[in-house]
Amino acid sequence: QVQLVESGGGLVQAGDSLKLSCTASTRTFSGYSMGWFRQAPGEERELVSAVSLSPGNTYYADSVKGRFTISRDNANNTVYLQMNSLKPEDTAVYYCAAGAGWGVWDYWGQGTQVTVSS
Repeated sequence: QVQLVESGGGLVQAGDSLKLSCTASTRTFSGYSMGWFRQAPGEERELVSAVSLSPGNTYYADSVKGRFTISRDNANNTVYLQMNSLKPEDTAVYYCAAGAGWGVWDYWGQGTQVTVSS
C-alpha cells in the first residue's frame, strides 16, 4: 500500500504561480509512474500531467502545456507540479496518483484545493 500526501494548494489570483508537492510513503517510489489529476465541481476527473519511471517521459493535457511542469525527486519520494500563469479555469481539487504502469493508477492522494480568482 502506498500513501500519497499532497500539499501546496491555495487561493491565488489569475497569473500567479503555485507549486504542488506529493510525497509517497514507499521505498519503491522510483518504480511508480506519477500523475496529477484535477476535478472541478460538476466535472469529471482529468489527467493534467504525468511522469514515467524515467523522468524523460512526460505527459501534459493540452490545457496546461507551456504553463505546468511536472518533476520528480526519487531520492525524496516526491513529485511536483509547478503551475504558472494560472487561470480561473484551473480551479479544481488536484489529486496525486501513483501507478505501477503507465496510464494505470493504483493509488490516490486525498487532494488539495487550488482556487484561482479572476
